[in-house]
Parts: sequence; C-alpha cells; structure tokens
Amino acid sequence: MASRRQFLSGFGGVAFCAACGMRPAWGQGAAPRRKVSVGGRAVRTVDIHCHCVVPEMMDVLSGTPLEKQARATINSPTNNPSMKDRLATMDAQGIDVEAMSINAFWYGADRDTSRRLIDLLNQKMAHMCQQAPDRFVGFGAVALQFPELAAEQLEAAMKQHGLKGAAIGGSVNDKELSDPMFDPFWKKAEELQAVIFMHPQSAEIVTGIDRRVQGNGMLRNVIGNPLETTIALSHMIFEGTLDRFPGLKICAAHGGGYLPSYADRSDNGCRTLKQCSGLIRKRRQPNISRISMSTRWYSRRKRCAIWRRSSARGGSWWAPTTASRG
Repeated sequence: MASRRQFLSGFGGVAFCAACGMRPAWGQGAAPRRKVSVGGRAVRTVDIHCHCVVPEMMDVLSGTPLEKQARATINSPTNNPSMKDRLATMDAQGIDVEAMSINAFWYGADRDTSRRLIDLLNQKMAHMCQQAPDRFVGFGAVALQFPELAAEQLEAAMKQHGLKGAAIGGSVNDKELSDPMFDPFWKKAEELQAVIFMHPQSAEIVTGIDRRVQGNGMLRNVIGNPLETTIALSHMIFEGTLDRFPGLKICAAHGGGYLPSYADRSDNGCRTLKQCSGLIRKRRQPNISRISMSTRWYSRRKRCAIWRRSSARGGSWWAPTTASRG
C-alpha cells in the first residue's frame, strides 16, 4: 500500500475532509480565506469528500429508469452550488483544494448508456476543475457493473482528462467489491496508482436494514452509510483483495465506517472463531492499517482516539477534519 506521502502526492498537500451533506449551507456570505495550521505550521488542506453533479447528464438519462434518481441528485442544493458559493464556503472553512466526486447511482444502467453517461460526466468534471485549477481536482466516474469497461474509463479519466482516480460505491448490484469479477478494475487502479474514493450508495437498502432505520434521526444515512463501508472494507480485507493488489490507494468515506473502532473485534473473529484462511490470519492487521479514511468523526476526542489506534497498527493515513458543524 502507498505511504501517506505517496497517497497525497496527487493532491499536493495534507488532506483534510469536510462534511458530506452535513456542512453549513453553501455560500453564507463572503468571508476572509481561513488559514489552517498544525503545530503552528501552515498546511495545505484538501477536502477529499466533496459531492457535485452534472446537470447535463439528463441529456443521456431522460426517459430511462435512472431519470428520477438523476433529477433528485441534481435538485439537491448540497450537491449543486454555484462555483462562486463553493469557493466562498471553501475559503470560510479553510479548504485550499476540493477533490470533487459524483455519487454513483448508475450501476443499473446498460452498457451503452453507461458508456455515454460516463464519457459525459468525466468531460464535465474536468471542465469544472479547469475553472479554478488551483482549487479543484476531480475523481472520475466509472461503470463498475462492467469491470473491464470501468478499467478503461478509469484510464481515460486520468490520462485524457487529468482526473486523480475514481469515486465508487461500496457494492455493485448485490456484489461485494471483493468479488473476483472486479479484479480487472482493481488491477488497473493499482497500475495507474489511482486514488479510489469509496462512498456508500443506497446504504440502507444494500445492507438490508431499510425497515429498521425509518423514523427520526435520518438513520438510513447516519447508521446505514458507515455500515455499508464497514462491510465493504471488511470483505476486501478478509477475502484477500488487498493481498492480490497491495498497491491500491483506497480512501473510505465517513471515517471508514465502524471498522477503525472495531478493528480489534475483527482481529478476534479471525483468532478465536477461526473463520479466516491462514494467509489472512497473518495479514489482517497490516491490511486494516493500509486503508485510508476520511476523518468524518465529528469530535476531537474520537478523532484523536482513532488516530492513536491507527498509529499503533502501523500508521495508515488519517487526516484531521476542517471546521464543520454537521
């Protein structure tokens, strides 16, 4: 797995994470650009968890089964601020660079629609980044339901459009990302040294908890999102994906779900329940420490505790968050 310095080289600085859909409203008036320092030393901050949309995708999706979901995504004010408002909020929160991504909702699309949609999204993403190239970088979109096609799209996103990697969901049509069918994509990602940003999609449904997370508290997001990430990462560790592709650069949203807090329980499951192969039993702790995570824990105490645990396990990349009151 890449070192922290290697992982962050594509972003040009220390990475920090701003909130996903839980930050203050975009563009609440002009404010001086906030500077962030650590130990009295100025650092360059990168928000690696920044949603955006491409309204022009309706040219491809109108009249398809994805039209309703696409319109809902476009109409979300959190996903679609103006560039002026986006930059104003970045300045107020002390964010130097945003790594923008589009939440994948197209895993049910056919191959032709997927090809046309992804081509459009990656072209538009590159165009958005070019509007302020010193402030924006982008993750590409890929049709992961077609792994070989996704590998081609990842390469095109990086080599033709200058994007930094790809944003993906935590599962694809009831298939875990550890399934060997996705190996062509992981092989290409490792070859390109692409940063792969993993973000949950329809988490309450794919985890099977939909009926239990109704009511107050937005539990489908608050519980569902970290749960899906936990399941996805755990399968990648225990099914050997990270052993097959040790050079992967994976960054998981929402603090890596519950995995950092419950890593010792995962270890114990291998040790006492003996549900792991000999190879995985030997490597489970190094594999856990090799996954990078955006630090969306919402409290300094939790952040420091997780950071210390990570360091004790060999130190994957853990980055403190910028200001957010979500």
